[in-house]
Amino acid sequence: MSPRRNRPRGGAEKPAAAPYDMNGERYGLERTESWQGEEWAVRMIGGGAAAKRYRCPGCDQEIPPGVPHLVAWPQYGAGVEERRHWHKACWNARDRRSAKLQRSRNAPRY
Repeated sequence: MSPRRNRPRGGAEKPAAAPYDMNGERYGLERTESWQGEEWAVRMIGGGAAAKRYRCPGCDQEIPPGVPHLVAWPQYGAGVEERRHWHKACWNARDRRSAKLQRSRNAPRY
């Protein structure tokens, strides 16, 4: 009897494919979208990579750790402080939502 083989037979190892969401979009890849006359960089964040709590500017609700969402920021002239974490549905409905949401005085600002 010959010993068990621990590595696959064949050529070089194939790189692992990036994970996809339900609509076939790849997590972690950046794309550009136009909104309010500006170009925005948009990146999907998978649930495993979401480690902190964020507040969605579209619905003013918390995005808890472990929930897939997206990050958007102005493409040009923006720093790290301009990044905003959105629910995917809120980002898709951003033109139908009001511009200024009123938050109660004691609500946390994430």
